[in-house]
Amino acid sequence: MNIPPLAALAVSLMPVIGLVQAPVAQAQLFVSRPIQAVTPNRETLYLATNATVETSLQVGAATHLNGRSIPAGAVVRGRFEPAEGGVRYVATAVEVGNQVYAVNAVSELLRDIKDPRETTTGSIVRDAGIGAAGGAAIDGILRGRVSVGSIIGGAAAGAIIGNTTAQRVVVVEPNQTLTLTSQ
Repeated sequence: MNIPPLAALAVSLMPVIGLVQAPVAQAQLFVSRPIQAVTPNRETLYLATNATVETSLQVGAATHLNGRSIPAGAVVRGRFEPAEGGVRYVATAVEVGNQVYAVNAVSELLRDIKDPRETTTGSIVRDAGIGAAGGAAIDGILRGRVSVGSIIGGAAAGAIIGNTTAQRVVVVEPNQTLTLTSQ
């Protein structure tokens, strides 16, 4: 039997092409009502406001999208993206079992705050200590002696500067619920 070379090539590639395709649903699900998604992280996340972070959430309460039942615990794929004043979570897909459905939903704005890790009492005391040491060193160099005023002034300056220069971050707590709505 004489098989043309192109026909043999097409037959030999068909199984490979079938293996490459992922079980992704063709239709995009319209988010007609908000999805309550929960952050599954065990520790607090501190997100920089200038970086995109890929992460998955979980559906917190069962819902329906385009007539499809989405159970609690289904995986929401997406990422935290920078936005004016903080970050937003942008959902791109919902995974139910072995099916992945494209979605286009976004969370409310998660506002940025001064990094609480840099504005705790311990951090302020540390910054005050550094400022006091700096004040004493400068006074010692310039005047040849150290005064109580230079130590107190340095401590106050260190505490103020340390607090005002703290980075701004978005804090995402473990099991925090985000409301995702259609974009």
